[in-house]
Amino acid sequence: MNITRREALLFLASGLGAVALGTGETAVAKPTPLKFTPVRGVMPLPTDGLTGAQQKTAYRQVEVRDELVLPEGYTYEVIASWGDKLGDSRFGYNNDYLSFIPAGANQGYLTVNFEYISARTWMETYAQVIGEALPFDEVKKALEQGSVDAYTLPKENPLKDQIEKIAVAALEDLGIGVMTIRQEGNRWVKSPSPADRRISGISGWRDGNYLDSTGPATLIFRKTQGQGYVDNLGTKIIGTFGNCAGGTTPWGTVLSAEENFQYLVAEPVYGDGTSFAPGTRPFAIADGELAGHGSALGLPGNKYGWIVEIDPANPKDWGTKHTWLGRYRHEAVGIRVVAGKPLAFYSGCDRRGGHLYKFVSRERVQNPQDKNNSRLLRDGMLYAAKFNPDGTGRWIPLQPETPVNPDPPEVHAGGLLNLPKRPEGGFAPVTTTSEVEQYKQQYKTLGDLYTGSREEKQGAILIDAHYAANAAGATCTARPEDTKVAADGTLYIAFTSGSPSSTDGGPDERVFVGPYNQKSYEPGWIMALREQGGEPTAMTFTWQMVATGGEPSLDGGGFANPDNLMVDSAGDLWMVTDMSTSRLNSLAAVPGIGRYGNNTMWYIPTQGAQAGQAFLFAIGPMDCEMTGPYLSDDRKTLFLAVQHPGEAGGIRKDGAKRTLEVRMQTKEGERFRQERVVPQGSNWPARTPNAPPKPAVVAIRRLDGQPIA
Repeated sequence: MNITRREALLFLASGLGAVALGTGETAVAKPTPLKFTPVRGVMPLPTDGLTGAQQKTAYRQVEVRDELVLPEGYTYEVIASWGDKLGDSRFGYNNDYLSFIPAGANQGYLTVNFEYISARTWMETYAQVIGEALPFDEVKKALEQGSVDAYTLPKENPLKDQIEKIAVAALEDLGIGVMTIRQEGNRWVKSPSPADRRISGISGWRDGNYLDSTGPATLIFRKTQGQGYVDNLGTKIIGTFGNCAGGTTPWGTVLSAEENFQYLVAEPVYGDGTSFAPGTRPFAIADGELAGHGSALGLPGNKYGWIVEIDPANPKDWGTKHTWLGRYRHEAVGIRVVAGKPLAFYSGCDRRGGHLYKFVSRERVQNPQDKNNSRLLRDGMLYAAKFNPDGTGRWIPLQPETPVNPDPPEVHAGGLLNLPKRPEGGFAPVTTTSEVEQYKQQYKTLGDLYTGSREEKQGAILIDAHYAANAAGATCTARPEDTKVAADGTLYIAFTSGSPSSTDGGPDERVFVGPYNQKSYEPGWIMALREQGGEPTAMTFTWQMVATGGEPSLDGGGFANPDNLMVDSAGDLWMVTDMSTSRLNSLAAVPGIGRYGNNTMWYIPTQGAQAGQAFLFAIGPMDCEMTGPYLSDDRKTLFLAVQHPGEAGGIRKDGAKRTLEVRMQTKEGERFRQERVVPQGSNWPARTPNAPPKPAVVAIRRLDGQPIA
């Protein structure tokens, strides 16, 4: 049920939801309700305070900056960046979700996710930042002809040791970090404490600090033999990686979402839930690629792709993976905790054609602040969403008794659907309705696709959640990234991109369409979902697209690819974008995406005269993505992660820049040409010539000490 931008604004003004609009860089007219003057970017917007004629003049020449650009009267300080000491290790790479939990006056625990390695920049700057050399060139030369199953290489082969050194270094830069910080005057600074620690991709590998696991999949983990590969560690798990977004519970724990684990370990599993061999995700290295570094150490794929819970205040807590929450490419966790009712946790699978999921606990919450609530994550049910084109939907339980009933492949962008492949294991595409009908004749329920006792089948279904959900008929969606729950129970979902892939397919085109019913719509949407009766246990819901990306002249919001969301104490939304690095300021990218400039952050009121309008709050440095916005309880500090600056261009050398000629349109659609000056590479956060770009976490504040907004 898609609506135009104007309809969305009216919808929001009536009391629900969020819409986003543009991109920015210098100053614009200040709307009355706002406490900041939006920055101006590279694209004309309805909210920039200019007429169409003024926009042609103002945007004819623009210069993109390698800087975190904020409104006038705001500033930021870097709290930590890649390579800084943290606990007995270091601050990792590509920081994502942030959580701040107070621990006394003016201090607390900042928990940080470290998602992935940007191979080119990480290798280019590793020796300079970390102070030691790794055998990148030697291994690249040895693997010129392709990848290698590093795990089965003989110990006496020197290549095995070289690959292991690289794999260990890369895995050490992933995972989760807990960092104690305190406020000195207006600034937040590191204040090391016993709670400081790194839960990395190799925790437990040599130090014994394994992660724990709960739920039905532990029956599979305990297997000593099966159809596939097992590590014989039982419920113990080595490390965590792919840690993208997350959530913070009312009882003071942090949930970290393992997302794109498939680059590090084998994703496919057999019908008994055991993993494919490590060699099916071989080690590979090139200037822009690093993959299979988990497989190089023999890590089983079925132990990654989960939600990890940690208590930042407990130095002995190395994390627990709750398998009732499902294994897939988790982007985030939307948390709903109501006294007297079961927990409801929402999460999206950030892949093209991924699903939206809900976990409901079996037991009920007594006190939302009670740390014993963590036990509720050990038992319940995982559901996948079925969206109907009329704005309604229902939740499908992922359990052995659920009927096999896939959607027709033809309704999806890309025209394919991957289903569990039996008895070979893994998955295979179907492309016609007749293939689906044959599949339904062969397999009646999800239990028919998996082996073992009922409990073991349940564990295998959770391990294979994405493909089980495909088989059950859950709706394939448009890369669901963040999921955030507002105080009234409304779930906001950022659907980042409606384009399909050749291997995963794409979203249901009856649901995910552009402003003029365009199919395979790239710029994305924000959805508001409301459970029937406002109940967290409801099995039906209604949904509404309240924001659609795209250019304003084409009835889009002026942004592209919405990602992380934040709901502040006033119920207003903040949103950051996730345009792929290769598309930023690129005229060869998906049509139009290069016009949006760098990735950005937006403020979106949900009430009052400005409800539903998006105002540009920040613009990121070159090649970066801004992630994990988290507002302190007093609303005076906005913690923000700046991920992968320089990912495409590497180190900006001697102020290198290029000039582009970009076709633009005013908000009314009048065309003009823009001259855009764009830095090549990045020197952020040092901002000195030839400095290495580094992911970092910053604290944003107002110079006058007032709340952010």
